[in-house]
Amino acid sequence: MDKQSLRIIFFGTPDFAVASLKAIVEAGYNIVAVVTAPDKASGRGYKIQSSAVKTAADELGILTLQPEKLKSPEFIDQLKSLNADLQIVIAFRMLPEIVWNMPRLGTFNLHASLLPSYRGAAPINHAIINGEKTTGVSTFFLRHAIDTGAIILQSEIQIDPKDNAGALHDKLMIEGSKLVVKTLDKILDGPIELLEQASGHFPEAPKIFTETCKINLDKNAEQVHNFIRGLSPYPGAHLEFNGKKLKVLESHKTENPSREKGLIEIEGKHKLLAHCSDYILEFTIVQPEGKKKMSSTEFINGMRNTI
Repeated sequence: MDKQSLRIIFFGTPDFAVASLKAIVEAGYNIVAVVTAPDKASGRGYKIQSSAVKTAADELGILTLQPEKLKSPEFIDQLKSLNADLQIVIAFRMLPEIVWNMPRLGTFNLHASLLPSYRGAAPINHAIINGEKTTGVSTFFLRHAIDTGAIILQSEIQIDPKDNAGALHDKLMIEGSKLVVKTLDKILDGPIELLEQASGHFPEAPKIFTETCKINLDKNAEQVHNFIRGLSPYPGAHLEFNGKKLKVLESHKTENPSREKGLIEIEGKHKLLAHCSDYILEFTIVQPEGKKKMSSTEFINGMRNTI
């Protein structure tokens, strides 16, 4: 079998999946359909928006399916009619077994961590929050339990101390697209040797909610700094300052010992300082509630102009 004979269905929705979609096509593989989220109204004016993957698929001239329900008989019949040999899932919702077990070669997923570490919905964020120095991407075949399937390939990358979640997302997106193509090559060449994931206790990556993004200044400066960059630029770590919600998108560690844990103060015309359990952390980029992001200098000046 050659690349064009291998019939692939691609499942994905956000930008993270687009790089892999394009890399697969550029490598000469045959994607017979893309499955992505339905169009929805969003933003000002509630304009209809398509997913990043649908936009890319349209540009590439690939058939797009947008089922509301993945178990609907109509969608299942559509999949069966496409007679796919293999399915690829990247940044998509959980698939029912009737879907992932359909192709003769199975369904593989790209996950943004070195499994079994950081199973779950937010591996990029949690790796930075936990102060990891390395992470990576893994491809594995789907099975019932989420993110537990046998590993096909992995690729490791370094986390730069200056990386926030957005920067690491982009690095892993590119690295992941390369790994997906390598995985396809490996499957096509066959046979492949799979590696079962190790058992034991590993850090997890549960979904992030607004209530879990609150900054805790009882922790040390390193932990708070990692928490901020692990949630930047989205959804953004936050705290309350002067009675209002303030997102903190960038911070800078100082060598100045904290005088009063939990204190937030303005120093001079430019510095917004937070006292952690050991040292003072300087907030450098913030976003006041209902406003755009700005430097601490702009924020401080804006406060003084309202006094």
